[in-house]
Amino acid sequence: MGENAAPSIFKDYIQITKPGIITSNLLGTIAGFCIGARNLSSSLSLWELFFWTVLGTVFVIGSSAIVNNVYDADIDKHMERTKNRPITNGRIPKRNAILLSIVMIVIGELILGLMVNPIAAVIGFTGFVFYGFVYTMSKRVTVVNTEIGCISGATPPIIGYTAVTGEFDLIALLLFVFMFAWQPPHFFALAMKRAEEYKSVNVPMLPNKVGFKQTKVHILIYTVFAVAASLLLYFFNVLGIWYLIVAGILGAVFLFRAIQSFKFREKESELVWSGKMFKFSIMYLTLMFVTMMFAPLFG
Repeated sequence: MGENAAPSIFKDYIQITKPGIITSNLLGTIAGFCIGARNLSSSLSLWELFFWTVLGTVFVIGSSAIVNNVYDADIDKHMERTKNRPITNGRIPKRNAILLSIVMIVIGELILGLMVNPIAAVIGFTGFVFYGFVYTMSKRVTVVNTEIGCISGATPPIIGYTAVTGEFDLIALLLFVFMFAWQPPHFFALAMKRAEEYKSVNVPMLPNKVGFKQTKVHILIYTVFAVAASLLLYFFNVLGIWYLIVAGILGAVFLFRAIQSFKFREKESELVWSGKMFKFSIMYLTLMFVTMMFAPLFG
């Protein structure tokens, strides 16, 4: 029993940092870094900068995820998707989790501030505050909690981009808009799928406030903005024709799936669609980030 306890506890502490979210956000950080470095030659110093950028971002995102886990423990226990989280069921004391979060944000900010640059550190801390506190607290009181959370979710690509360039410019803004606009279709689809669970814990998610039809309208609007922002990276001469082709195809499918939702009017079929839309949105973002990473290599 003793031999298995340590690995289990370690796994629990890893889990409260939400490694899945860290991984997906790191893809954005790396994509932003590659875009920022698109006109630079590979060098040891660039790889060192990349290492510190990724490491600092991991600590910052993990820290904010812990804060979110601690604050949401009371409602997480009532939701199927989250009821077995380590803090929720008491395997990790809240005091320990908070201490770990403090240590991680300090380390992360020191890495970004000292080894990368102050702008990347400020953006990282902004993401930490908005996700760990502003979004987490607004989640219970306002239906726009998703959009508030999108601010923090849009910061990883900006951390990567500013790590190289040292400035927040038009390209950084386009990356921010793209990542911001992608999130509502992703999370609104999940909120539709989990509408009853959110309702049971009094979390004011959009589908429960305005209904599925209006939620699908919001999904379509944000999808249009996300696809438009992604294509502007070509039209502003940031990335080349191969990026435009791939982003165009992926964007067309994303838009098709959003528009497709309106042919479903029965709740059961809408729930099936929302689950598929949620999964596709993840695949879309993953492929878009991979495309952004490699597009500079092809001009």
